[in-house]
Amino acid sequence: MPAIDHFWAVIPAGGAGTRLWPLSRSSAPKFLRDLTGSGRTLLQETHDRLAPLAEDRFLVVTGAAHADAVAEQLDGLPAGAILAEPSARDSMAAIGLAAALLERTDPEAVLGSFAADHVIDDQDAFGEVVRTAVEVARADWLVTIGIEPTFPSSAFGYIHQGDPLPGHPGAAEVREFVEKPTTEVAAGYLAAGGFRWNAGMFVVRPTVLLDLLARWHPEFAAALRAIAADQSLLEQTWPTLPSIAVDHAIAEPAAAAGRVATVAAGFGWDDIGDFDSLATLLADSAGSDGPTVLGDPDLVHAVGSTGLVVPRGDRLVAVVGLEDVVVVDTPDALLVTTRARAQEVKGVVAALKAAGRTDLV
Repeated sequence: MPAIDHFWAVIPAGGAGTRLWPLSRSSAPKFLRDLTGSGRTLLQETHDRLAPLAEDRFLVVTGAAHADAVAEQLDGLPAGAILAEPSARDSMAAIGLAAALLERTDPEAVLGSFAADHVIDDQDAFGEVVRTAVEVARADWLVTIGIEPTFPSSAFGYIHQGDPLPGHPGAAEVREFVEKPTTEVAAGYLAAGGFRWNAGMFVVRPTVLLDLLARWHPEFAAALRAIAADQSLLEQTWPTLPSIAVDHAIAEPAAAAGRVATVAAGFGWDDIGDFDSLATLLADSAGSDGPTVLGDPDLVHAVGSTGLVVPRGDRLVAVVGLEDVVVVDTPDALLVTTRARAQEVKGVVAALKAAGRTDLV
């Protein structure tokens, strides 16, 4: 399958993955971890699936603290492919910086932004969807990839599809983006049809993205273009940029203005947002009757139990008579919870930060 002409893969690699503590830490967040048992980290898997489409046209935007680790894991990237953010400013700044640089270096560029911590199970289907999205983006649409929902999730935002896009089979206009709904509302979406999970994957021409940003946040767009023109301004200007997600900055208002299209995707997708979703992902691939083990199975002894056990120390973990349990054993911290309450793990991280235990987060 040939690469796509002038297609650039942009990988925002940020976020601490606090719901996956203590496996994910600020010093080694989830995108730098192997969470699927494949032997490759989530970042490396993201690069692997995009390389056939982009060849060596990559820009990875990550925090300065993680730039060396990213470079080590992706040691085949060309010079200048890793952009180090002085501080976290959310996805609009990260993707916007990449767009501003590409606007100056490749007038025919189309960028695709794909987070570093997603899991996708059908590489061929993913490639075909991206190819379709690139063709739509060349017609000056902001394109988002909509994942076919498999259950009424309250953990994801939704894309409400509109009319089919003339001349682009498989694409449709976007009526609106919907914030994370309740499970009951999400069930209504699935029953009604026309709703897709919002995976935060965007494909767009750099100038289109920056011009949309300039429509609603003119100073923001001007600052990004100024940094691209003179990168010595990065350290001084970066802290002044708004901290806002690309969805809120441009995707939602652009959808209301009729500028956003979506391409339907049927491949399996997960953003591994917490240990519940990780347990589901691993159980689906392993098919085990007992608890799923991510790590050395010889370190786990389970009797009449289900759930997820992650042994990352050197001691035996025994689990007896517990259903849907989550046990994560690391050398300096032990987490025990249930799959149903996995979303609450981020509260532990907040409490540790408040207590000044930065050594544990």
